[in-house]
Amino acid sequence: MNVYSFVRMAGLAAILSAAAMAADVTGKWVGKMETPNGSRDVNLTLKQDGEKFTGAMSGRRGDTPISDGSVKGDDVAFSIVRSFNGNEMKMNYKGNVEGGELKMKFQMRDNEREITFKKAE
Repeated sequence: MNVYSFVRMAGLAAILSAAAMAADVTGKWVGKMETPNGSRDVNLTLKQDGEKFTGAMSGRRGDTPISDGSVKGDDVAFSIVRSFNGNEMKMNYKGNVEGGELKMKFQMRDNEREITFKKAE
C-alpha cells in the first residue's frame, strides 16, 4: 500500500467515524415550554438523513415545518418560521442531545428561552 492509498483510507475512516458518532434524532420528541402564561406542550417529529433532518414542531398553533435541520456530533440546530398578525418571524433553535433528551435554546423577541424534549418511546 502506498502513502497516497493510506491517506485516502485514513480520511475515509475518519469521515465514517464522525458520521457514526452523530446523534440520531429521528422520531417523536415531547416537551413543555414555560411561558409567562403557563406551560405549553411542544412536540417534534423528526426524520434524519446523515447530518441533516426534516420534520415539524407541533404546538397550540398546529404543525410548523422545520427548516435547516442539522446534526453534528451531539449538536443540533434548526429553524422554524411562524406568522404573527401577518408578520413572519424566524426562530433559530440550537442545542444538543444528552442521553434521551434534546436540550434546545432559542430567541423569542428579546428573551432567550429553553426547552427540553424527551424522546417518546
